[in-house]
Amino acid sequence: LGVELLAKLIARIGIHGIEIAAELDTIFRDILKNENITLTPETTAKDVDGWDSLTNMRLITAIEKHYNIRFGLREILKFKHVGDLCASIQAKKK
Repeated sequence: LGVELLAKLIARIGIHGIEIAAELDTIFRDILKNENITLTPETTAKDVDGWDSLTNMRLITAIEKHYNIRFGLREILKFKHVGDLCASIQAKKK
């Protein structure tokens, strides 16, 4: 990660969110079969080729399994970008 992106991530999701963001990069790359994906807190489905509704459910399932957590449907529907997803994971891991 570049210094500017790292500073932006820390400001947005905190130092512990950096680890989550790196893990999410790996999960997204695996599910979407794209090694070039680099997520930011502002990344949305519109920003990533192949991230459609079916892929979204596959991503959510993989994330739930990876972190041993569960998201409610309403919670999933409120996610506007990756930053929201990171924040929710952080809250559930506490």
